[in-house]
Amino acid sequence: MSTEALVVLAVTVSVAAFVQGSSGLGFALIVAPVAGMLDPGLLPVFVLAAMIPLNLYVAWRERASIDLRGAGWITGARLAATPAGLALLWLIPDRSIGLFVGIATVLAAVVSLVAPAFTPGRAAYLGAGVVTGLTETATGVGGPPLALVYQHRPPAELRSTVAACFLVGEVASLGLLFATGEGETGHLGLAVALLPVIAAGAWLSGLVHHRLDARRMRLCVLVFALVSGLVLMLGL
Repeated sequence: MSTEALVVLAVTVSVAAFVQGSSGLGFALIVAPVAGMLDPGLLPVFVLAAMIPLNLYVAWRERASIDLRGAGWITGARLAATPAGLALLWLIPDRSIGLFVGIATVLAAVVSLVAPAFTPGRAAYLGAGVVTGLTETATGVGGPPLALVYQHRPPAELRSTVAACFLVGEVASLGLLFATGEGETGHLGLAVALLPVIAAGAWLSGLVHHRLDARRMRLCVLVFALVSGLVLMLGL
């Protein structure tokens, strides 16, 4: 990767860490399309690995607000769907991963934008877990289903619960990817190298997360995701 591409990736990761630490979603929606444009081979391992320290921080920071019941149902369904996500990755040719990520990103953003308000129950938790297990294992993008379930809950509950669910799922997905030969240690090394910018974005989010308008932030993230996904789909 060139120096210019590395700088673009580092800035993107830092901004994404700030956005997710503040609003509860957005890291993969922001990073995956950009990483896919720079180097499709980074997906999904780099995105999954980069999110682990961020989600660990957010889940701990707001641990008192975690919805344990919802997180339990989501995590169980997400773990059950992880092997199917790996199978989906095997079915996608390397040259088409960017297109697939673009389509998944755009569809997820559109659903999140237009879905009506509702009170989540067991079926919603299980559905979100299954979809997240499929898409996050295959592409690194899994936040929109969880954000959709919790979008009308208090911001702290959304941030902490989504982070906790992600944390368990990301470790499981990475373990399965490396166990089956689909992971590259170099992508883990890149995530480790970018830990300072992840930490910077997370630290800034800790200063302002309680002051931001979460709905406006969420809208900005989803609009960005739509644009990035379209660019990735069109191969621009």
